[in-house]
Amino acid sequence: MEKTKHLIVIAAALAMTLIAESIHAQTYNVMEIVAADRDKIAGVEGPYRFDAAHLTPAPKGYTPFYISHYGRHGSRYAWNSKAYTLVKSVLDAAAEAGSLTPRGEKLYKDFNDFYQIPLINTGDLSELGREQHTRIAEIMCEEFPEVFKDGGKVTAMASTSQRAIVSMNAFTVSLQKHAPKVDIEMSSLHTNMIYTNPGSAPRELARRYQGEIIVPESTTDVRERMTDYDAILGKLFSDRGFLEEIGGRRDFVYELFNLWAGYHNYSDGDWLEDIFTKEQLLAQWECENYLHYVGHSRNRYNMITILEDIIINADEAITTGIYKGRFRFGHDTVFNALCPLLNINGCGFQADKVEDVKYWFQNYNTPKAANLQLVFFRSRKNPVILFKALLNGQEATLPQIQAVQGPYYDWDEFKKWAASEIAAHPLIQR
Repeated sequence: MEKTKHLIVIAAALAMTLIAESIHAQTYNVMEIVAADRDKIAGVEGPYRFDAAHLTPAPKGYTPFYISHYGRHGSRYAWNSKAYTLVKSVLDAAAEAGSLTPRGEKLYKDFNDFYQIPLINTGDLSELGREQHTRIAEIMCEEFPEVFKDGGKVTAMASTSQRAIVSMNAFTVSLQKHAPKVDIEMSSLHTNMIYTNPGSAPRELARRYQGEIIVPESTTDVRERMTDYDAILGKLFSDRGFLEEIGGRRDFVYELFNLWAGYHNYSDGDWLEDIFTKEQLLAQWECENYLHYVGHSRNRYNMITILEDIIINADEAITTGIYKGRFRFGHDTVFNALCPLLNINGCGFQADKVEDVKYWFQNYNTPKAANLQLVFFRSRKNPVILFKALLNGQEATLPQIQAVQGPYYDWDEFKKWAASEIAAHPLIQR
């Protein structure tokens, strides 16, 4: 008995050591990873990265038969016209006040040459956004041809946003091209918003669930503490007194960074690339990352409607063999909440320090056209249904349940975990 206790203590100590080493590795590497890639610094405004995937073969005898998916719309113009109008109003006021530095003068000219078409197209999907979803569907068919080779039904639904609808269209056209036997049913209904964009679902259908996340510090305080306003603004303006009359420094720097982060989704120019130093960019990334962790991930439990939809439709596909895929198209606000709910790669962890958030949650995992695919596998000899998760085409982990082999998980074990998670966060009665 004493020997058993001793072994348990050793095992627990070893586990804690491994966890500590993992956290240390994350602490050491995450900012280096961000610094090395402009698109990752851009966070949710970055375009999709088609990184090479090295997929683990399925266990012997298992073949894929169904895919459940949630995808963000593809690359777009800025989602809010303020990204253009506020920057313009500040630059106009600075020009009128004679407060532009030489770099500010160049920005003023370049921005005036640039902004009108993006402003008109505010919120619209760009051509790059269509290309992303076309390619994502093509890759999916290349990697899992067994799912679609014999036909079957596929359902696709988009939020009522234009950019989500056009993304769905690009994806399904590509899917039909590479899997001509499938029967695709598409929809963009307000009644389906609880599965595509729960936060914007009609009031009659909206659901809210109990549950909060740890918020170590207000996002405003974090931004004030981490942003070097004097250095950023001093590069553009010789005097900044006019700023307080038209919104202040925080909104301008916020919108200017978002403009820098997102303009490559619809423009090949490079006229903004020297506005921020690398250190300033990394600080802005960490501010934005924390903002998305707090703002979107605090809604994770309201994504339970999507989790339930995933389970119900996967079980129907397992039972009937008719359905081959269910594809949902929506937004970063959903994706940034759904992944923590499902604890993809451990991103559901709640940090009690601002500086620790980035080691568990990274908004660069939600680029334009971000997608989560749950790919299901079955065997003629084994009744256990397996699945694996792909985050942006890369195999992901679900640390809350034990893997069967490599990245493959037992579907019934996942459903048991999901049932406990749903029970722990009950529906709030209207």
